[in-house]
Amino acid sequence: MLEIINFSKTYRGGKKAVDNLTLHVEPGVIYGFIGHNGAGKTTTIRAAVGALEFEEGDILVNGISIKKDPIAAKRVLAYIPDTPELYNNLTGIKYLRFIADVFGVTESERRERIEHYAGAFEMTKQLGDPISSYSHGMRQKLIVISALLHEPKLLVLDEPFVGLDPKAAFTLKGFMREVCDKGGAIFFSTHVLDTAEKLCDRVAIIKQGRLVAEGTMDEVRGNESLEHVFLELTD
Repeated sequence: MLEIINFSKTYRGGKKAVDNLTLHVEPGVIYGFIGHNGAGKTTTIRAAVGALEFEEGDILVNGISIKKDPIAAKRVLAYIPDTPELYNNLTGIKYLRFIADVFGVTESERRERIEHYAGAFEMTKQLGDPISSYSHGMRQKLIVISALLHEPKLLVLDEPFVGLDPKAAFTLKGFMREVCDKGGAIFFSTHVLDTAEKLCDRVAIIKQGRLVAEGTMDEVRGNESLEHVFLELTD
């Protein structure tokens, strides 16, 4: 579902943020991507969703190169960034309708899905309010709802639980598993290692742009906790 093949990214000044990274996320898998701040997680994620240009390597989404055919690749994925940047002049419902238009979601499908997801995140009453009045948590909920509207095959999330209350975080975890149960895949970064340990099927640990561990959760952590292994590999 997601193939990152010999991906490298060097910024101006010669700083290499990611160095020859290769990962493969199979359908049905929740895949955790873990590393310290500045390790290269967000660079990788932004490149994978077509928000950051790169020269070295390739990234395939459902077999489609994000570099060679970004529009086709973006049709089958959804991206939830670490900071929800939204159109403050729109109401919540107008924003969701806009996203549904972009992805060609029919009127009947969008009504049903908006009702379902907004209800699950307790956002129904707030959809008529301007986004400028939303708290960070409400903005995060809205962007999650918008990401699920077109039923993406690949859901890519960068620190998705930041700003969510415990109930909303639990709801999001349930929807992440639903995406995988339908044959999709999840690729997400998080600093909440307890959550990753309980939720992920596979995990990769990155340090200074290089992969230092990858495999099933049991393979990576062995007889230790994920937190212990992470600190041992990255300190």
